[in-house]
Amino acid sequence: MRKIYLVGFMGSGKSALGRRLSYLLKMPYYDMDHEIVRQQGMTIPQIFEKYGEARFREIETEFLKNFRDEACIISTGGGVAINAENRKIMRRSGLVFFLDATFEDIYKRIQHDPNRPIVQSSTKEELERLYHYRRKFYREVGHIQVLTEGRTIRQILEYLVFQVKRLKGEL
Repeated sequence: MRKIYLVGFMGSGKSALGRRLSYLLKMPYYDMDHEIVRQQGMTIPQIFEKYGEARFREIETEFLKNFRDEACIISTGGGVAINAENRKIMRRSGLVFFLDATFEDIYKRIQHDPNRPIVQSSTKEELERLYHYRRKFYREVGHIQVLTEGRTIRQILEYLVFQVKRLKGEL
């Protein structure tokens, strides 16, 4: 299997699920935001402050184009799917899971997170509008939509593993 991408709004569980999925599938795991921070030598809030969101989005595209050519799991940044080129790259180079969480579940997880510049500078209503705006892009890029509401991490993981094995012909 090629790359496995986890997409969804910030706080939808991409990183938490990616780490665990890596263990279960015995594939390397990378958090796109962490890799960008490592490559750029500054935090995401610093990148936004110094270069602006547009440059950050360019860095995300460069990451998708140039990141390791290996089978791995990548949890993407919450805004990566907005860009049509990014959606094309992900769909062509791997299997894309859209982690579809409700806005209320997401808001509970992200509302006090200082490492999310958009959260710190937005009202709840603005974030909800952004969530609804981005959902169409997540749906468009995702090969498989994964509804997370009312499901435990374990149940979601079992579903992800089942889908990967099914598509690899291991079931």
